[in-house]
Amino acid sequence: MSRHPWEVEVDEIAAALSGEDPPLIIDCREPSEIATASIDGTLNIPMGEISARLPDLEAHADRDIVVMCHHGVRSLQVVAFLREAGFDEPRSMAGGIDRWSQEIDAGVPRY
Repeated sequence: MSRHPWEVEVDEIAAALSGEDPPLIIDCREPSEIATASIDGTLNIPMGEISARLPDLEAHADRDIVVMCHHGVRSLQVVAFLREAGFDEPRSMAGGIDRWSQEIDAGVPRY
């Protein structure tokens, strides 16, 4: 299974989150989706608000940024936008929170 070059696997993210310099995880899903299933410590910025919230993200420009959504489609779009806005290599969580639930934390509900 080939993945998009801007994607990062869920196991790589899980390992990085427990490391010295954890990535900033941006969850670009809607609040109703986050109420259903979420990962602790993520920054929620719905996809439609990303451009308006760019100034908030500038403070994190030197961090490794990973964007996640439900299955990985919206997060790739947000990654493309962030790269165009000058962020250094943000990546998308391959398979989104659905895959996270299946492979990393079964306690995160699937929907």
